[in-house]
Amino acid sequence: MTVSPSPIADAAGARLLIIESPYYAEIAAGLRRGALHEIAAAGASHEVVRVGGSFELPGAIRIAIRASAAGRAAFDGYVALGCVIRGETDHYDHIARETARGLMDLSIQFGVPVAFGVLTVHHYDQAAARAQVPPAGGWEHNKGREAARAALGQVALARRFG
Repeated sequence: MTVSPSPIADAAGARLLIIESPYYAEIAAGLRRGALHEIAAAGASHEVVRVGGSFELPGAIRIAIRASAAGRAAFDGYVALGCVIRGETDHYDHIARETARGLMDLSIQFGVPVAFGVLTVHHYDQAAARAQVPPAGGWEHNKGREAARAALGQVALARRFG
């Protein structure tokens, strides 16, 4: 049995599209910094596109997937970044659930790496801790970094099994 030493090592040269919802700008920036840190460490490249909110993330990725299929863009994987914070209504439940479902559906339907870097939290402090926004600091628990790592791992897997 052959085991790769690091999934991200096998993703060198990959091109990822980061689709970001900047609704909570400071949180989104922290997630993006974590993702970019991981992408650079893997020797991959990226492009960043922003959309209005987390609900728009799956639609934007679908547009990019279709553009890739038509030869207008070429991405090896996608990283969705955003944040949904629970409020006083059930709006949070609908947005969080449908965003997650939409992203998973894209990955399954099109067979492409789609990483879920959307925080679904009860309050801002929880989001800040997961985005490593100061004063939290560091990368070890940054969910943007983890999402990029997951996408790179899936890209490496796709390359291996072609």
